Amino acid sequence: MYIKEIAIHNFRILSNTQMDFSDKLCLMIGRNNTGKTSFMVLFEKFLGQISFGFNDFSLIQRKKILEIDEYTDETSLAIQLILTIHYEEDDDLCNVSEFIVDLDPGRKDVNLLFECAIKKQKLLEAIQNSGNITKEKFIKKYLQDFLEKKVYTFDSIEDLNKDNRHRLIEKSFKDVSKLIDFEIIHAKRSVSSSEEKHGMKVLSGLTTSFFNGLNTTAPDKFEQINQLIEQMDSSLDSKYSSFFENFLKSAKDFLGMGELKVKSNLKASEILSDASEVVYGDDSTLLPEYLNGLGHMNILYLLLNIEIKKNKFEANKKDIKLLFIEEPEAHTHPQLQYIFARKISEIVDGIPGMQTVITTHSPHIVASHPFENIRYMSARKDENSFFNIDIKNFHQDLSQKYESEPDEFKFLQQYLSIESAELFFADKAIFIEGISEAILLQHFISQFDKVKLDEERAAIAENPELKPSYIPLAAQNITVVQAGANAAAFRHFLEFLQIPSLVITDIDTSKPKQTSKGTRYVKCAVNDVDCCKTSNGTIMYYLHAPKFENGDQTYATWFENAKKHALDSISHYINISYQAEENGYFARSFEDAFINVNFDLIKSNIDAIHGLKNNDAFEDSPSNLYEFTQTVIDEKSDFASSLLFLAHAKDINWKAPSYIREGFEWLQKL
Repeated sequence: MYIKEIAIHNFRILSNTQMDFSDKLCLMIGRNNTGKTSFMVLFEKFLGQISFGFNDFSLIQRKKILEIDEYTDETSLAIQLILTIHYEEDDDLCNVSEFIVDLDPGRKDVNLLFECAIKKQKLLEAIQNSGNITKEKFIKKYLQDFLEKKVYTFDSIEDLNKDNRHRLIEKSFKDVSKLIDFEIIHAKRSVSSSEEKHGMKVLSGLTTSFFNGLNTTAPDKFEQINQLIEQMDSSLDSKYSSFFENFLKSAKDFLGMGELKVKSNLKASEILSDASEVVYGDDSTLLPEYLNGLGHMNILYLLLNIEIKKNKFEANKKDIKLLFIEEPEAHTHPQLQYIFARKISEIVDGIPGMQTVITTHSPHIVASHPFENIRYMSARKDENSFFNIDIKNFHQDLSQKYESEPDEFKFLQQYLSIESAELFFADKAIFIEGISEAILLQHFISQFDKVKLDEERAAIAENPELKPSYIPLAAQNITVVQAGANAAAFRHFLEFLQIPSLVITDIDTSKPKQTSKGTRYVKCAVNDVDCCKTSNGTIMYYLHAPKFENGDQTYATWFENAKKHALDSISHYINISYQAEENGYFARSFEDAFINVNFDLIKSNIDAIHGLKNNDAFEDSPSNLYEFTQTVIDEKSDFASSLLFLAHAKDINWKAPSYIREGFEWLQKL
């Protein structure tokens, strides 16, 4: 038995949101302010019986609530949580039978509606009698006193329509509590360093809770400990008689009381709470828990908490067990995040009926779980320009997009699992191919930002009424991916996440060459008279190249337009940036584009630059820059590393080729 689907209406930013919840463990991810915490809080408010208030309603409903009158349909304003529960024939139906309304033996699901609704008539009466306080202020301040929570079972979604609500069958929250067990571990945990709260023993307190819980539900597990405490009780009785002898005699004489005694009444919970603690280190160097690092403290806290909640689930024996964990990565370095991610499945898998939701911003946790576990939360505007959140089944939805590209989808899963799960949390992305671009990219970004900031300062100096508005690329949430020639495989993924992405690549021109095995296409300069095509798959894919046939005019026209940068990308989220004519030369690769715009600087620093050969060639200006580049470049990585070193150590201002700067311009505007 498990919760199959979830629907949420009118709660904060989750104004009309659905989620597939068929997996035992779901990673709920998304950018900031996409409702991850709100999702968990809604369950806590209904299943934990926590009150609602005005600010819990979605923005569009708040506006309607402030205008409430006799004609308002209050049911349309209600906060709703709808659960579809699936069960099998071999499940124990004792608790769920209370909610079954369709006796068709072929049907295996029930629907629960949790609803927080406004008691309209009482609210309107109170507003009428509110005196000088305005209607808006009264509602904002006191609405929580006019809300009521109810739970219903129903047959179909049509029953929620206003005219069909008589079909809803009200149930008791006590019936729900017999069916569903709910526990949550919030992100705001009480672990701290010794500097923050000296002497706190959070973990020791948890061990007390852990012991007390099991000592109540399974005392046989602690029989030896309890026997020892009983022995201590008997021993302390005689000690107390002599220790309190004078006190007892005075009390007897003064109060005229009979046989007054002080007896030992030790309890295991008290002993563990006051005389036990979590420590670390070996016997000679034991240290208290609060001197441990925050990362270890956080993981230990989580693991202990999960064990406590597991034992509660097992003891309560309810059919559905929900465990929500919010941002387990807090205070934790990547290695511990990986460890937690690998262990969490093992921890929760052993309990029948348990479903776990983990919200996270950690690419390390995401990379350690299969795509099937991911639920991606993304914001979109509705027709009224109010934001709503969609919760997408990442694997299910994306596999449909890649239905005709199975190899690309397989590559994407493998690559993201290992390299670039950061894309899930990025606002923008830059894709690069070569090692040179990877080494120099951040330098080019810093250089670009400096120029833009200088331009802004100059503009403000000329017109003081202007306000600073430029946000440097270096300060934005941009993920850089070195995808080689595989940027095309990311298209549907990037569109799914709606991430504006700049792809920096090379035009990779080629020409035909006759060999004993027929015509082959070899690399050549862009201005070579025989140049007829590009071998770059990324350019061909995103600029929608026709099939190449030598001499075909359709392809020839496309290729000429590509060289002129007169073609649009097939995805408005993705911009393709490659070489263009600059300083009278059209480069084929990054290296010859860079040499073209930095020739004199390279020449004056030639002795400090590694990765070159034939340095004497820089004595004269080259007549053929394409062939010149082939002659002088030896090791691309050494070349780029030297350039970066000189930029930082000697403040040499290398110039980025124009196609890279123009790509940054596009990305900056989004």
